[in-house]
Amino acid sequence: MTTEPPAKKKCIGVQCDNDAQSLQCPNCQKLGIKGSFFCSQDCFKKSWNDHKALHKIVSGKTTTGILDHIRTPKVVSEPDPATGLYNPFPSFSYTGPVRPVYPLSEKRTVPKDIPWPDYAESGYPKSERFVNRNKFEILDAKGQEAMRKVCRYGREVLDIVAAEVKPGVTTDYLDKVCHEACLERKSYPSPLNYNHFPKSFCTSVNEVICHGIPDQRVLLDGDIINLDVSLYHGGYHADLNETYYVGDRAKADPDTVRVVEAARECLDEAAKSIKPGTLMREFGNIIEKHAKSQNCSVIRTYCGHGVGSLFHCPPNVPHYAKNKAVGECKPGMTFTIEPMIALGKYRDITWPDNWTSTTIDGKKTAQFEHTYLVTEDGVEVLTARTETSPGGPVPMPSVENGTNGTNGS
Repeated sequence: MTTEPPAKKKCIGVQCDNDAQSLQCPNCQKLGIKGSFFCSQDCFKKSWNDHKALHKIVSGKTTTGILDHIRTPKVVSEPDPATGLYNPFPSFSYTGPVRPVYPLSEKRTVPKDIPWPDYAESGYPKSERFVNRNKFEILDAKGQEAMRKVCRYGREVLDIVAAEVKPGVTTDYLDKVCHEACLERKSYPSPLNYNHFPKSFCTSVNEVICHGIPDQRVLLDGDIINLDVSLYHGGYHADLNETYYVGDRAKADPDTVRVVEAARECLDEAAKSIKPGTLMREFGNIIEKHAKSQNCSVIRTYCGHGVGSLFHCPPNVPHYAKNKAVGECKPGMTFTIEPMIALGKYRDITWPDNWTSTTIDGKKTAQFEHTYLVTEDGVEVLTARTETSPGGPVPMPSVENGTNGTNGS
C-alpha cells in the first residue's frame, strides 16, 4: 500500500500531526519498509508498541486486514462432522466467551448498475491515501442534501436489520438482511471489501468492541450486539450504529443495561455540544466524564471521523478526555461520534482475523454512532432514530442479582 511520498513527509507517530524529520526506524530500513519517518526520538519511543506490529506483518509473523488479504490461519480446528462448523483459531487466547464460528459464507456481490466506491474491487481505498489530515471537507448545499439522503437510507437499513435481532439467528443471516436492504436502495454496503473486510457490515457481540465479522454464531438470550451499518449512495457514505439487547435476559442484567445505556448517554451528551466553534477534542472530555460517572471506561484505540465523499477522512474525533485532536466544528462539516464504552478495562486485543477487536478482560462493551452535520447554529443528526426504530433506552432493572462492574481506566 505504498504510494509516492508527498513533498513534506508526515510523522507516522501515534496521534502526531507534525512534519517528519530525517529520523527513520532502523528496523524498517532493514526490512525495506519505506516512509517510516518520525518527528523526534520521543515520538518514536511513544509509538513503538503500535509501530513494531508493522515489522511482524512484513516479516510474515502476522497479517492485517489493512495491509493484506485475510490469510488462512496456521492453526485451524477440524469442522464438526455433524454441522461442518469450526473455530478457525483454536489456539488463540480469547479474553471472553465469544468465539468465531466458521466457515464464512461466500462474499456477497453488488450489481454493476449500483455505483461502487474506489475500493470495491481492489480492496484499497486509494482516495483516502492522499487526504490532508488537517483539511476538513465542507459540503455545499448539494452535498448536504446528498448526505441527508444516504443517511436516511442508512437509518432504514439499520432498522430493518435490528428488527431481525433475536435469540437463534446468526450474525451471517443479519449480514444477508443488511446486504439485501442496501441493494434495494441502490446502495453499496460501504464495509464490503474496504481494506478487504469480507462482509457488508459489522456485528459485535458482548465483549467485541467493534469490527466483528458476521459468521455462523447464533445469538443467545442475554447477548448484546452492536450493528454497524454504512452504505454508499450518490457519491456519499452514511455511517451509524447501535447496540441492541438480545432477548429478555439481557434487559434483566444490571451490568449489561448499565454499559449499554451509558454508551447511549455518552453519545447523546457529546452531541449536545456540536455547533460552530466547538473543538474536536472537547467531545472526549464530555464522554469520559459521563462514562466514569457510570463506573465504565472509554475505549481509546478507535475514534469518530469525518464521513462524506470518503468513508473515513478528517477530522479524527477521540472519545477519551485530554486528547489532542485538531480542528473545530464548522458549518457544512459531516462527521461521526461513536463512543465505545466498557464495563472493565479500556484496553483492547484483536483476534487473528485482524479485524475483531475485544476488551482485554472479556467484559461487555457497547457502542452508539450517528453521522452529524454542523449547521450555522447547531447540528443536524442525519442518522437520527425515528418513532418506529427498534431498540431504544431500557430502564435499569432490579440490582438484586446484579454485580458491580469495575472501572479499568
